[in-house]
Amino acid sequence: MNILMLGWELPPHNSGGLGVACYHMSKALALKGAKIDFVVPYRAEHPKINFMKIHAATELTPLERYGLGAYDSKTVLDSKLSDADINDLKDMRGVQKRYVRFVEHLVKKTRPDAIHAHDWLTMEAGIRAKEIANVPLIVHVHATEFDRSGSDHGNPLVHEIEYQGLIMADRIIAVSNITKGIIVQKYGISPDKIEVVHNAIDVNDFDDGYQYDFRTYKYLEALKSEGYTIVSTITRFTIQKGLIQFMKAAARASEKYDKFAFLLAGDGEQRDELIRLAADLGISDKVFFTGFVRGKQWRDAYSVSDIFVMSSVSEPFGLTALEAAHHGNALVITKQSGVGEVLNNIFRYDFWDTDRLADQLVGIATSPALEDTLREEVSKEYGRISWHDVAAKCFNIYNSTIEGVTV
Repeated sequence: MNILMLGWELPPHNSGGLGVACYHMSKALALKGAKIDFVVPYRAEHPKINFMKIHAATELTPLERYGLGAYDSKTVLDSKLSDADINDLKDMRGVQKRYVRFVEHLVKKTRPDAIHAHDWLTMEAGIRAKEIANVPLIVHVHATEFDRSGSDHGNPLVHEIEYQGLIMADRIIAVSNITKGIIVQKYGISPDKIEVVHNAIDVNDFDDGYQYDFRTYKYLEALKSEGYTIVSTITRFTIQKGLIQFMKAAARASEKYDKFAFLLAGDGEQRDELIRLAADLGISDKVFFTGFVRGKQWRDAYSVSDIFVMSSVSEPFGLTALEAAHHGNALVITKQSGVGEVLNNIFRYDFWDTDRLADQLVGIATSPALEDTLREEVSKEYGRISWHDVAAKCFNIYNSTIEGVTV
């Protein structure tokens, strides 16, 4: 089966979980016999990817693509695609228009059996490809604008693009029941059109000879030797991720138990605000900001950590939680995070309940037996989750959609 896959990033040039999910899902599909043409909006080498053909829709570098702020709710988009300047690659809409033009030409050459478009960034290209090729369009929703904005607001144009993409899609894949509920409630899409396919983790992908480098976080290791508990979060610093509430909970937890250190790995629009808040709360000596991390530094951040917190206001899935569990972390996750649908041996709380999060952190830090149990039991759960199962579900969706049968 020939699949035209439309995405916005792939490792090692990803800025979040979207690229990771696309990589592993495509790899599993290829192992099951799919021939995949994957389109990204930048030109770069992808040294680990030899199982599909990657097409660059523009000459942008990965850094230039990242600078467009595709995942930030504050990004200003106010022009229809028809009004965008296709030669202006400093503008998101210009890049998307160039992306659509590239896909128009590619779809005539590749003759796909199905089109698989990921999130709002590629929905317009997916709709156009469907018109030209007259084959099914599957829209894969990893996050909605309601998630990114952390509210019922967000960018009206992005909402419009999402609505059009969801309406025009022959089938919709949602990464969690939480996301399916948003699509049904906020966009009025029939639940029968939506299939929930949870993300997974490939534990073999971590078996590459990596060894934790104690020198990366030498000071934190020194604190651990003195009995400190390291609490981490690895994420984009945006309103969606609930980091303001996380910081307030960190301050309250520190009032009850002094031996905490908090590691915030990532970057984003809220960075300066979070640094100021840590100072205002009197915990700036306990909070460590790494900046954006990838590769070895990203894995070292997991390895130095004892407790991983996913504090999101709205998290469709949350691959970082699975990665943190694989690196031996106890997990504390908001009830608004989809990954909680596949894990049970975790602590959960409402994103706004900073007192509960503080109590959970203190409870784990002061009970080694509890911490060990959480770590050991969650490892049994994530080990049962497979990208091969994800690929099988995708193939089922492709085949049934092509045949016109509801899954």
